[in-house]
Amino acid sequence: MGRLRPMACPQPMSCSGRLAEAMLLDRYDLPLSTRSSVARDAYVAGCDLLLSMYPGALQAFDRAIEADPDFAFAHIGRAQSLLLYSDFAEARAARAKAGSLAARLPAREASHVGFFLTLADGDGDRSLAALLAHIDQWPRDAMVLTPTAFTNGLIGSSGEPRQKQTLLALLDRLAPHYGDDWWFTAHHAMAQSENGQHAAAEASITRSLAQNPRNGWGAHARGHLSYETGAPLEAIGFLADWISEYPADGLLYSHLNWHLALAHLELGAADQAMRLYHQTFALPVHCGAARSKITDGASFLWRWELAGHARDDIAWRELRDFANQAVPAPAVAFSDLHIALTLAANGDDLGRYKSAGAVTELARGFAAFEGEDFAGAIDALAPIVPYAAQVGGSHAQLDLLEFTLLKAYLHADRQDDATSLLAARRPGPGGIPVASPTSKEPSP
Repeated sequence: MGRLRPMACPQPMSCSGRLAEAMLLDRYDLPLSTRSSVARDAYVAGCDLLLSMYPGALQAFDRAIEADPDFAFAHIGRAQSLLLYSDFAEARAARAKAGSLAARLPAREASHVGFFLTLADGDGDRSLAALLAHIDQWPRDAMVLTPTAFTNGLIGSSGEPRQKQTLLALLDRLAPHYGDDWWFTAHHAMAQSENGQHAAAEASITRSLAQNPRNGWGAHARGHLSYETGAPLEAIGFLADWISEYPADGLLYSHLNWHLALAHLELGAADQAMRLYHQTFALPVHCGAARSKITDGASFLWRWELAGHARDDIAWRELRDFANQAVPAPAVAFSDLHIALTLAANGDDLGRYKSAGAVTELARGFAAFEGEDFAGAIDALAPIVPYAAQVGGSHAQLDLLEFTLLKAYLHADRQDDATSLLAARRPGPGGIPVASPTSKEPSP
C-alpha cells in the first residue's frame, strides 16, 4: 500500500483549479470563499490529511494561507491541526484570524467559523447545539461534523447515558448524504461496532478502506471491531501490517499500537505487549495529544498489572507528573478517569475529584483497590460499572473498569460475583487478561 494521496475533487470541478460556476468547491461540493485555486487545492489536501490522521495537514493549510492570506477556512484548519499537537497558543492566534475574517463570509462559511469559535470556549453543550444546528442545514460539512463523529467527541463526552446510541442515530441520519465517503464511513463503522452491530460495521469498514486504504480512522475501526468480536489474532495481523506503512508521527500511530499491545496482552504475549509500550506509546515516545498520552499509557500499565505483571513505578511517576502539568484541573470525564488512575497508582491524594459524579466514585474505587481495600473498591465500582458508558470512551477502553472490579472480586474471594459479572458481559469480546490473585494466570 502506498502513501496517502489527496482525494480527488468532486465534479464538476477538477483539482487543476478550474472554476465551477465561478465558485471553487471543497471535496464535499461546498463552496469556498477564495479565488485562488492553489489555496483551494492546498486546503482540500490539508482536510484530507487531517481527516485521515496523516501528518502534513498543518503544512498544507500554511500553503493555502500563503496563496490566500484572507482564506478564513485555511486559518480554522490550521487551528484544528495545531490543537491536535497541543499547540494552544498558536491555535488561538489562528482562530482569532479566522474570526476577524468571518463577517465578510456567506452564511455557511460564517457558521462554520462561528462553530469553531464556540468550540474553543469549552462549553460542550453549547458547542454540540451549534454543531447540530449547522449540520441540519449543511449536512456535508465534514470538518464541522468531525468534533463529534468519533467516540470521544462532543456526544461521547456529553455524559448522556445513551451517548453511544445517540451518536449512531446521528450518523445513520447523515449516511445518505455521504454515500461511500471513506472518512464518514469509518466513523459510522465505529459507531456501529460500539452498538453491537458487528456485521454492519464490517461492511462499513470494508467500504471505507476500499475507498482509501491509508485511512487512519478506518484502521482504527478495524482494530476496535476485532476487539469486539474476540479476534486478537486478526487484530495483530491487520494492525501490524497497516502500521508498518503509517508514519511514526501520524496522530494515530501510538494509539493503534496501544490496540496492538492489548491484542498481544490478551493472547498472553506479555513481552511483546510491553515492548510495544516502550517503543511506541510510552510517555517519552507517544506522538498524540496530551490527553491521549495519559489515557493510552495509564490504561495499558493498569491492565498490565491486572494481568499479573510487575509494576513499572518509574512509568507511573512520569505519567502522574505529566498529567499534573498538562491537565491541572478536571475537564473531560474520560480523561479525568485516567488521571485519577495515575494518582491512585502513585498513592497520591485524589482531592481534585471531590465533586460529585461517576469519576469521583471511580477514583475512590481505584484508590481503595490500590490500598488493597477490595471491599471498598467493590462498593465504589460495582454500582457504576454497568453504566460506565456515560463517562465516555470506547467499550475497549472502558473494559478497564470491569476488569478492575473483576480482580477486586477475585481478591475478596467473591467468586459468585465474579462469575455473574462475566456472565453479564456484552457478547463478542474474547479473552480477559485478569490474573487470579493466587495462580497469577488469567482468569477464565
